[in-house]
Amino acid sequence: ACCHNPTGVDLSLDQWRKVVEIARERQLVPFLDMAYQGFAEGIDADGAAARVFAESGLPVFIASSFSKSFSLYGERIGALTIVTSSKDEAARVLSQLKRVIRANYSTPPTHGASLVATVLNDPQLRALWEQELGEMRERIKRMRSALVEGLKARGVLRDMSFVLRQRGMFSYSGLTAAQVERLRNEFGIYAVSTGRICVAALNSKNIGPVCDAIAAVLRD
Repeated sequence: ACCHNPTGVDLSLDQWRKVVEIARERQLVPFLDMAYQGFAEGIDADGAAARVFAESGLPVFIASSFSKSFSLYGERIGALTIVTSSKDEAARVLSQLKRVIRANYSTPPTHGASLVATVLNDPQLRALWEQELGEMRERIKRMRSALVEGLKARGVLRDMSFVLRQRGMFSYSGLTAAQVERLRNEFGIYAVSTGRICVAALNSKNIGPVCDAIAAVLRD
């Protein structure tokens, strides 16, 4: 729904509305994955796509995760929101969900959920969390800018400005599998063979060496 992984490319609201119409025409049930809410433009802004679907009149499944926004990877904290057409349908869906949950994991762990509930239900803690999430969002944006400017300063002629338009933790860099292999073998810098890089892993200490390495494989 936002901060697309692996591309970092998000659809515009108009494009999401077109997706809604396609789903309606083809009688599809949309299932949105919301794993990075707050990392693009803010918590409310990042929920725009979900609201478009929720208001569409279609049945919609929205899977939300707090693993990243609360740094609770090991707790696997999330929620499943289901929008139905009526109260009766909601009751039937809930009945089926209970059966699936009982057969699957029965009782989810409560520790992580309690942590998230404590923060979200305390105005001061929630404000602090939103502030810290905003700081991380802006830090990632700064790293995107530093990467683009660093490559330009090192003589890379390829237009890398698309990295600035991407959102979230990841980016499709445009690097080939061969270039990624060189980064790993010659510079000890790791990326996925598709060229996906984790922008969130960049910082003020490693951005220079990373730019040096990428510039080297792009020039040769």
